[in-house]
Parts: sequence; C-alpha cells; structure tokens
Amino acid sequence: MLENILGREIVAKVTDFNDKYIFAQVDGLTFRMARDELLKAPKVNSSLKGFAYINDNHQLQLTKKVPKVQVDRYAWGTVVSSRKDLGVFVDIGLPNKDIVVSVDDLPELPQLWPQKGDKLMIGLSIDAKDRMWGKLATPEMFQTISGMAKKNMQNKNVTATVYRLKLVGTFVITDDYYLGFIHPSEREVEPRLGEVVKARVIGVKDDGTLNLSTRPRAYEAISDDSQMILMALQHTSAKQLPFTDKSSPDEIKAYFGISKGQFKRAVGHLMKAGLVKQVDGFLILNEN
Repeated sequence: MLENILGREIVAKVTDFNDKYIFAQVDGLTFRMARDELLKAPKVNSSLKGFAYINDNHQLQLTKKVPKVQVDRYAWGTVVSSRKDLGVFVDIGLPNKDIVVSVDDLPELPQLWPQKGDKLMIGLSIDAKDRMWGKLATPEMFQTISGMAKKNMQNKNVTATVYRLKLVGTFVITDDYYLGFIHPSEREVEPRLGEVVKARVIGVKDDGTLNLSTRPRAYEAISDDSQMILMALQHTSAKQLPFTDKSSPDEIKAYFGISKGQFKRAVGHLMKAGLVKQVDGFLILNEN
C-alpha cells in the first residue's frame, strides 16, 4: 500500500494535532507533520497536503518542504556521506531523511564513489519493504534534458558534473546542460561519479556534444620561470626579446634574474608547448 504513497506529494485528512505535530490519515495510515511547518493548526477533517516519506525514526511523515526529487521525478541531490556495505547518502532537502543510492548502482572501485559534496541526479523508488531508494538518472534522461552546444564554445572553460563512468572515458553534463565526454588521455586522474570538474572544450561535435579536457593548458602547466619569460615577451611591443639559449649567462642573469641553465629549461618548456620560437638571435612569441 505504501508503495503508491511514499515519495510523492499526497493529500491526507487531519485527525488530530498537538503542540509538536499534526496527524493526518490516508488509506488508514497515520502520518505526522511538524507543527511549525504551518502558520496555524488546521481543523480536524480538513485536508493536508505534503510529501510522504518514512523518516530516520521509521515514522510516517509529511512535509510541506516538497523536494524536487520524487518517484519518477529526477533532480540533483548532494552527497553527504557513505557506507561501504550500503551505498551513499544523498540530501534531497527532507528535514530528517537522507536517501541512499545502493552500492549495487555505484562503481565497483570504492575510490570512484561519490564523496561528500558531490552531486547526483536521482529519482526515488520504493521497494517491497517500503524502503525509499535513490535511483540514478539514466544516460537517456540526460540526453533528454541536454541542449546542443554551439561551435563558438571551442576552448571555453566549463564546469561539469560526472554522471557516468565507462572504460572508454568519463561522461559529464555541464552547468549549462550540455553533454560532454572526457577521453582518458585528456585527464590526469579519473574523476569520481558525481564529482564537479573544471574542464575546457577541445571539440564541439556535430550532434552538439562536447569533447572536454581536464588537463591544464600548455601555458598553465609551465614553470614559474617559463611564465615569467612569457610575460616579458607579452609586454614588449614587438613580442620578441634579443635572448636565446646562445646568450651569455651574464646577459640572461642581468635581464631575467635567473641562471642560464634555468633560462634554457624554461625556454625549452615554452618551445615544447608551441608558445615561443628562437630565430636569428631572438626569442619570439608565437601569436597563433
């Protein structure tokens, strides 16, 4: 009977109330609602509308704080904790109840489980024992709610949430609801399910989905010495300086304040990243 009541917004008939709770029945089952959720106590036999669930004390409860996550309604929840033998607990906004996403629906590797603060898009399901579980949104559901990215997103920075882990790579949805994919070669570590990641767009496919990378851009990965030389080049009108790895140690030390060895390593990194070149005794900034 509870299977068709829990996890939904229902209407019950008020039977009693006290200073702490209002009691209401539906189909012979008595639910309680915290008295402070209403401005004034309703009359006995009047209707009371609220979201039905079983709280952490195993009591039938109604709340006016109706969560977006319901049976057959999917929305984001925030992970608050986990238990290896059970799964992860997700806050969907209920006063005294977190929802469990079963270990059966989580990655096999525990290090890829969602951690506190991660986000999962879930709906609710009720099992034969009237327990309420979190149910992960399917890839098809993400496809339905996503939009088509435009070509001008190339090289843009995005924030995205991981919703699926596969051997071929990581599937994410951005804050603007574009679907994205991170190939294993474009990440330094595999993100967790539910992890919010910062990425950049390295490709916009014809179907409006994004190829993403969480690896740093070349200039972000370079050393402090390389960054300093790069900035020096950027602040010259000609975008070039009369220094190369053939310059004397004294000249390099006087201008940059670093040794020739440091200078050569830094310039090597910049050249490898395609940011500079050496031509006829000059270090030149690559503009494209």
